[in-house]
Amino acid sequence: MLVCDICTQEVSCEDDMKSHLLLAHMEQDCCCPFCSVSGLTYDELSSHIHTAHADTLEPWSSEEEPCEDVREDMTSSASSSNCTPDEELSTADYKVTAEECKVPLDVERINNKTESSCKEEYISRNADTVSSIPASEDSELGSALVIHNSAPPTATATHIAGSDDLVVECPFCGEVKNSIDKLELHVRMDHADLLASPTKGIGVQQYECPMCSLVCANGNILQEHVNLHLEENYDTGKITSDTVLARQLQAEEDTRRRVEESEREKAEFQELQRQFGLDNSGGYRQQSVQNLERAVARGRMHPMEFHLQKSKMMESLATGVDDGRTKTSGVLGALRQYYNNAGSEVRRVWLCSPLDHFSNSAGDKGWGCGFRNFQMLLSSALLDDTYKDLLQDYRSIPCIPKIQALIEDAWKEGFDPQGASHFNGKLRGTRAWIGACEIYCLLTTLRLKCRLLDFHTPSGPSGTHPLLFEWVLNYFASDTRGTEGNVVCCSKPAIYLQHQGHSRTIVGIEERKNKSYCLLLFDPGCPSETMRRITRQNVDAADLKHFRKYIGGLKHKQYQIVAVEGILSPEEKAVRLQMSKVFQAERIP
Repeated sequence: MLVCDICTQEVSCEDDMKSHLLLAHMEQDCCCPFCSVSGLTYDELSSHIHTAHADTLEPWSSEEEPCEDVREDMTSSASSSNCTPDEELSTADYKVTAEECKVPLDVERINNKTESSCKEEYISRNADTVSSIPASEDSELGSALVIHNSAPPTATATHIAGSDDLVVECPFCGEVKNSIDKLELHVRMDHADLLASPTKGIGVQQYECPMCSLVCANGNILQEHVNLHLEENYDTGKITSDTVLARQLQAEEDTRRRVEESEREKAEFQELQRQFGLDNSGGYRQQSVQNLERAVARGRMHPMEFHLQKSKMMESLATGVDDGRTKTSGVLGALRQYYNNAGSEVRRVWLCSPLDHFSNSAGDKGWGCGFRNFQMLLSSALLDDTYKDLLQDYRSIPCIPKIQALIEDAWKEGFDPQGASHFNGKLRGTRAWIGACEIYCLLTTLRLKCRLLDFHTPSGPSGTHPLLFEWVLNYFASDTRGTEGNVVCCSKPAIYLQHQGHSRTIVGIEERKNKSYCLLLFDPGCPSETMRRITRQNVDAADLKHFRKYIGGLKHKQYQIVAVEGILSPEEKAVRLQMSKVFQAERIP
């Protein structure tokens, strides 16, 4: 007789065994006899038994005879079947069957029971497993029922020396029981979630502890396990919360960043103050004296010359009148003569009313361009009969400290409160730069009607400003006194031109043979010696490079101009005063 490895059913021949395996096991899902895993095919079940339960099964030795109790069980099993004595299993057959089934050695206590008591005990403790066995095979269980012990697969069972008590340890929690029945009940009651069979074909999610790499069955168990780690490692004297630590580090980083930003802003502000002359480093007088002393120390000036120039400077500061050392007259007349005689490349040129050129001196070099341009503009108005009577109090060009005082008086009168706040209401004794807004307020205080225009963005290709050239042309061409050849003499004063970092004065505009336009500019940065040389000799095209600016030469992003267009009445001046409370220039385009 042959015995089935899976259900221990006995069959008479190999063909019947093949049919039994095919019908009973390969076409039906089988369950493991040692654990609760079910839903497996024959091949899967065989692989599962030999891998998962190899440590719990101890194979029979091929050289040992089976014990007397096992031989009696096998004899009774054979007698319970319909086999004849001649067909009883031989010892060799039994060895093969026992080795294939891998009967555990810890079932000696169960083997001492009778066949009926074993069957009843198996059915009572393994109802879920027995229910899956066909009824026709129920009578064939025999002694093989003893291998279907449902104890946990990794449980260890030992006998206490000198006693019949059995000690079994739970493989999940380590709790000790004195019988397999109690251990089985404990596992089913306390570890039911760990014995759940995985769904066939679907991988089971595992929860691994990040601190000790223990794999837990679900998230709740993992959470409790991690909490135990935290409780064991908790120290009230240290900060263990990542959130608190992260907040502390972030607060320290924010504090450091604020300190660095504050120091950087302070350094940048001090640099701006130094650049724009607001660092309390002294004004026109201090810079003049320092430069004179430096010239004497370097041997470029005689001490007698130093005292002479210093006395003239002190006299100019006392009277408020410019000493005239940087003034050059007659430059516009020299240009008019050049255009009438040799300006063949120019089709027509418009020139403003006569004016004087003022260069920077040692006392205002690097910051006084705005004041010098105002002196040019004022000289243009003083030489015009239209404004001469209005400016009787300023028949002499004021010096730079006097101009600073006039701007402060305009602020006190109420003009441009935002600009006054920018300079803290003080210009005298500083090297502060001024711009178009200060020039507009100063001219309005003198009752000159002005327009402040802001060419805030380029109006042509490559960052050029053709609209600026067009506006200047219309300004000069709108009021002319007469024409001398290709020179158009205008009655309009010069125009103040401001851009970032520098300012100049527009004295005219050229229309060239190719119909392009070129501005004529007086620059305070041009030395007075160069300007005086132009008036003493015949002007040529090379001399005009100091004055000409083509449309491609003005490529700053923003330009502002201040143009004088008449005289203000006292009422109009009051209106302009109120309008300057919120200063706003005319924007073009």
